[in-house]
Amino acid sequence: MKSILLYLLLTVTMSKVPAQSTNLWSATKTTAIRLAPHQDLKKELLKVASNSKAGFVITCVGSLEQVNIRFANQENGTLLKGHFEILSLVGTFSDSGAHLHISVADSTGRTIGGHLLNDSLIYTTAEIVIGELTDLQFDRIVDSTYGYEELSIKPRPKKN
Repeated sequence: MKSILLYLLLTVTMSKVPAQSTNLWSATKTTAIRLAPHQDLKKELLKVASNSKAGFVITCVGSLEQVNIRFANQENGTLLKGHFEILSLVGTFSDSGAHLHISVADSTGRTIGGHLLNDSLIYTTAEIVIGELTDLQFDRIVDSTYGYEELSIKPRPKKN
């Protein structure tokens, strides 16, 4: 009985996956960067993104002296000042845009997270490992469901 319910759940779930779903494999190259105090976390990542066709954050640890986050379903960001530990930074980026989420903890351990915005400034350091999918290309296209620019994944054109 459990296997029938699992099959039905998977069938219903898979039937709702939009036609744009993509499952492509790619080789990966990696790089590591370290940011210094007072650098802007997002702006520095976007500098890396300016040369990327399909990048992603593998890991990030460090601290911020201020964090600018846009919470779910909000139009504007919230700027928080203090000392924050970076618990996670995840996302995708390319020369056509970025989608980055961050989680931070304050000095009491209170955790908060959302979309990473500009003006999130490094306190002591940020140690970041970045991946690049060498066979793919990320673009941002408007998804008619909600009107947001969402990820489009395509094979990268072969160089002659």
